[in-house]
Amino acid sequence: MRYIAINDGVDSAKGDNDFTPFRNLFNDFYAKDTSKKVRAIKRAQGQAGEHLTKPPYGYIVSPTDKKQWIVDEEAAAVVKRIFNLCIGGKGPMQIAKILKEDKVLTAKAHYAKKKGKPFPENPYDWRDSTIVGILERMDYCGHTVNFKSYSKSHKLKKRIPTTKEQQSIFFNTHEAIVEDAVFERVQELRANKRRPTKADRQGLFSGLVYCADCGSKLHFATCKSFNGSQDHYRCAKYKSNTGSCTAHFIREEVLKQIVWGRIFDVTALFFDDIMAFHEMMYQQRSAETEKEMKRRKREVGQARKRIAELDRIFKRIYEDDISGAISHDRFLKLSAEYEAEQRELEETVKADQQEVDTYEQNKSDFDSFAAIIRKYVGIKELTPAIVNEFIKKIIVHAPEKVDGKRVQKVDIVFNFVGEINFLSASQPKRQGA
Repeated sequence: MRYIAINDGVDSAKGDNDFTPFRNLFNDFYAKDTSKKVRAIKRAQGQAGEHLTKPPYGYIVSPTDKKQWIVDEEAAAVVKRIFNLCIGGKGPMQIAKILKEDKVLTAKAHYAKKKGKPFPENPYDWRDSTIVGILERMDYCGHTVNFKSYSKSHKLKKRIPTTKEQQSIFFNTHEAIVEDAVFERVQELRANKRRPTKADRQGLFSGLVYCADCGSKLHFATCKSFNGSQDHYRCAKYKSNTGSCTAHFIREEVLKQIVWGRIFDVTALFFDDIMAFHEMMYQQRSAETEKEMKRRKREVGQARKRIAELDRIFKRIYEDDISGAISHDRFLKLSAEYEAEQRELEETVKADQQEVDTYEQNKSDFDSFAAIIRKYVGIKELTPAIVNEFIKKIIVHAPEKVDGKRVQKVDIVFNFVGEINFLSASQPKRQGA
């Protein structure tokens, strides 16, 4: 192979390549040093809250300030529609199909239109991966998220995603397209993916219904031979009386009546006396939830002390293994047990701390819940959008026999405000199933 470098006056055919390896080495040093300087500059910009990427679909760069993003109204309307469709129970593939049928321009086609360039071959070909990227992008809430990926070396172009702990979030840096509450609700719905059944029907409450005893989800059960009244939800850990849980079962039609009645009661109380409703919510959160959160905080503190203690224990048994005080087999067994306990404690701490943080964050979310009530005043029937905006979780208890009748307790946890227990009711509300 003949190597020619005109600027350096190198031609391997003439044997003039003795200094080339050293020149390449110095060139690599120069590229590496330049890369370090660029990374340092980008790191400083990112830590200062400046945008490190081009604006996503829905935003454009401000013509007066290149560091600012402003809303692209035409694209922002599509972004809002995508989030609303997700709240309405549609998945990414279904949303992409709807946009394609409505002949909505893709992001690439939209940019081509704005710049006066030719359209791509299929300007309406939305992909589900594009929809997922939009639904998961926090920038639409008006916040800047930096350091979402990195490259290992200046020689490698591949970007590696970072963890949430490695990212930096700067709040309210530009105008929001989507409200924080809507974004968070979409993330919860995305975590509980709903797939259509073979009967091409999807449960209205799929992903929201949980067993009161084992905590598992209640799966939506239907088939083509069922009419709507036979569709039901059944505990995931109950399998024809062979599983680890009892038959927590409720028909969807019954659950619709319970949920609709509960929403109607809450809405009526809200409009009858908004101040009394606010006072009731404050008292319930203070009396019940505050007590639960204090318990969780206490357990988190105890678990963290135990995690630190396990680190000290592991260090001691490691020293005993090195000194021969205990056998190596014994060390391996003990270390495996302690590591398993520590992992379990760390997962518990993470979950409990998240609940505590969410509670603290939602203390002032009465206004958000009030906005949902006003939005859906006078509803005639339940829709996926109404259910997803109102309801966070539905807890179904095992059925009981009362005076020869089957009755079943159902707890409804609302978004932002949790469970609502009317002050006039001394006993939990029970519904026939």
